[in-house]
Amino acid sequence: MTLLQAINKAMAEEMERDDRVLILGEDVGKNGGVFRATDGLIERFGERRVVDTPIAESAIIGAAVGMAAKGLRPIAEIQFMGFIFEAMDEMAAQAARIRFRSAGAVTAPMVIRAPYGGGIGAPELHSDSLEAHFIHSPGLKVVMPSTPFDAKGLLTAAIRDPDPVLFLEPMKLYRSFEEEIPEEPYSLEIGKAEVRKEGADVTLISWGPPVHQCLRVAEKWENEKAISVEVIDVRTLAPLDRETILASVRKTGRAVIVHEAVKTGGAGAEISAIISEEAVYSLSGPIVRVGGFDTPYPPASLEMQWLPTDERIEEALEQALEE
Repeated sequence: MTLLQAINKAMAEEMERDDRVLILGEDVGKNGGVFRATDGLIERFGERRVVDTPIAESAIIGAAVGMAAKGLRPIAEIQFMGFIFEAMDEMAAQAARIRFRSAGAVTAPMVIRAPYGGGIGAPELHSDSLEAHFIHSPGLKVVMPSTPFDAKGLLTAAIRDPDPVLFLEPMKLYRSFEEEIPEEPYSLEIGKAEVRKEGADVTLISWGPPVHQCLRVAEKWENEKAISVEVIDVRTLAPLDRETILASVRKTGRAVIVHEAVKTGGAGAEISAIISEEAVYSLSGPIVRVGGFDTPYPPASLEMQWLPTDERIEEALEQALEE
């Protein structure tokens, strides 16, 4: 399956398993979503469980919070992550706080799905990677898969989770490759990173589309320079799997963090701080970050220069490996 097909299958399986699960969002019903992530679901489950909404992100998420608090398990789609600012209050001040605010009496078991990321030439506000805004909201889980297998397993886990989960889907990877997916339903643990490639000399840490760039660079360096690069796919930014990251850095002694989002204040800064606080004596070189530049997301003609490139990742590896 492609990553998009895996997401569709996860939602269909969970809607079949649990009649409390429903979908709401702009064009998710008759059109099957702007990327066709919900294609065929309205025909299968009906208009009461696949609900086309007005173009009003605050209303979509606000309604989902109310549904979740009353016992349903809504999957709310924000058509593009750049439109999510309209729903910040509902997400950060309502959904994320409801368990804390009610001393556990009320929870919000809901999923907010949002496509994000660059490399497809989309218009303004369609490609932003805004995960850092939400890892700063305690009570909200943030999941960012990079493969079809992970997307299906993590979305299944998110739908079943008792608390709100922001599930971010990389647009560039929706149809870019296929992967074997088990026929039977399965879930993956939220909050667990994956070591995509074992290595001994330096650790590359990433999530979403840059994971595949990191793997490509790691293979190149191993073949051409005999440098052994470990690649970690974080998969979940909140909660963050500190143990896997720290174990890798303590082994290799060096760390490079790669993400699409703006570098300043990005999730990479938090990971860098954790390494500095808890593994500084294991380091043999500087922690290096590669991210988007500190500007608004550029027009399509410039985005491939704005996003992390293989060349910038290689330069960061060279910097980390300096004696």
